[in-house]
Amino acid sequence: MADKRDYYEVLGVSKTASDDEIKKAYRKLAKKYHPDLHPGDAEAEKNFKEVNEAYEVLSDSDKKSRYDQFGHAGVDPNYGAGSGFGGYGGYGGFGGADFGDIGDIFSSFFGGGASSSARRNAPARGSDIEVNVNISFEEAAFGCKKSIAYARIDTCDECSGSGAAKGTSPTTCPNCKGTGQVRVQTRTPFGVMQQTKTCSNCSGKGTVIQNPCKNCGGSGHTRRNMKADVNIPAGIADGQTIKRPGYGNAGRNGGPHGDLFITVNVAKHDIFERRNYDIFCEVPISYAEAALGAKIHVPTLEGDYVYEIPEGTQTGTSFTIKKQGIQHLGNKKDSKGNPVKGNLNFTVTVEIPKNLSSKQKELLKQFDETLDSKNSAKKTGFFEKVKKAFQGF
Repeated sequence: MADKRDYYEVLGVSKTASDDEIKKAYRKLAKKYHPDLHPGDAEAEKNFKEVNEAYEVLSDSDKKSRYDQFGHAGVDPNYGAGSGFGGYGGYGGFGGADFGDIGDIFSSFFGGGASSSARRNAPARGSDIEVNVNISFEEAAFGCKKSIAYARIDTCDECSGSGAAKGTSPTTCPNCKGTGQVRVQTRTPFGVMQQTKTCSNCSGKGTVIQNPCKNCGGSGHTRRNMKADVNIPAGIADGQTIKRPGYGNAGRNGGPHGDLFITVNVAKHDIFERRNYDIFCEVPISYAEAALGAKIHVPTLEGDYVYEIPEGTQTGTSFTIKKQGIQHLGNKKDSKGNPVKGNLNFTVTVEIPKNLSSKQKELLKQFDETLDSKNSAKKTGFFEKVKKAFQGF
């Protein structure tokens, strides 16, 4: 076990990473290596276990503190077992000492030893599960209900989590007499040292299973396909996560289930683009509508909206229709009790007519000749200004 990778390296974070950064890195890697995505892939399963082991330590402030101080020896009672001191006169540290729990160091001298076993058998919360759900742009805007299918680890129904076959129960470990620990003597340059180690026969549990449950193979847990109905609130954005407490994997030793985290993937829209709670789009208008002004139909999430644009509207001009955007998350209300919404912003693009007939071309030429400085930049002496600006070059 001495070849374990550094937990920070496993998650790809620095030692100064915040709890949120550690959690974010864990979710990304757990999703990447999840066994459901790589059935039969031993390497992916190995990586998944390594990532979960790293997160279990770094997400627990006490374990993280011990790991930062002592490394793997501070959190794994079996790490480096049997190696003795790290070399007389060297700086390798107490390579053979069991730092699985700091109390074990003192117990080796003062006769303790039951505390680590008790903690090891204490109820432990189950791990979290993260899944994705795909929804449309409109479903994100107005909210929807989705049924999520996923797999989780549950307590075995046959043995109720004991791991023993029906009608039997785990028995006291004959090796450690139920303490989960054994005393061993190690010869060192300073003499014979007595220390406490985790019992290898029961892995520190204090009990052994003589007749394992056939349904779970003695683990006490089985994989089960689940479904969860999730209400996705109006206004949710791409990448946001919904939490369902208690829908994650089962805990150990009667501990509570973990949580289910559902990350929402919102599809792109053919017309609209979202920025925060505002939406944006382009609306084509004709040459005549731009010149004369007109009432045009603007698409919104709730149907067409009639908007009057002024005469002389130039291509690229933007307009705003208030409260036609996305509803604010959390069902916020204004002073009148109406949902708070963002705005719809649209930009007009003037379409230049194509494939003109001879008559249409002649009419346009006649029209162009009627323009003067009051209604055309070309007639205001623009090119004379350009000429003067470049004089002397």
